[in-house]
Amino acid sequence: MSKKYGYARVSTQDQNLDLQIAALKKVNCDHIYTDRGISGAKASRPGLNHLQQKLKSGDTLIVWRLDRLGRSLRYLVDTIDRLGKENIHFISLTENIDTTTSGGRLLFHMMAALAEFERSLISERTRAGMAAARANGRPLGRRPALSPAQHQEALIALTNHVPLNIVAKKYDVHPRTIRRIKAMSSS
Repeated sequence: MSKKYGYARVSTQDQNLDLQIAALKKVNCDHIYTDRGISGAKASRPGLNHLQQKLKSGDTLIVWRLDRLGRSLRYLVDTIDRLGKENIHFISLTENIDTTTSGGRLLFHMMAALAEFERSLISERTRAGMAAARANGRPLGRRPALSPAQHQEALIALTNHVPLNIVAKKYDVHPRTIRRIKAMSSS
């Protein structure tokens, strides 16, 4: 007997799976597998790996949205093609993709190509914005945890044999931050 398997994923631990799980329950998935805090760019995900071991010919894999399964066009196409060769159907609820139909397969390929195009545009805009910021002399990245004066104070404390964890606690930073400052001063 064929079964419906749902898959839900969020990229960070802070995000919530409730919306995806509710949608998968609404379409009567027999089992729902999840991954929390794992990027869609990673091919190996514990929940997805376990789910793929359960899928049999005639079963259906259902996701709330296409990007929950994967981020790259190549990964999505390869995964959907592999599922098809194993006679496993795929449905994406948000995009209305259902690979049991030829129209659904066509729509999948078009949506995947458009998603990849959109990610490329975002990446290009991000790189252009960073280049403009550099050209204007604006610093990129996260603000330093310690000011230059605090860097010097921390290095002096370490030179005077104050334990690293005490120095870190004084500035309310992780000991790794102090180790990095020490390593940068040594190079």
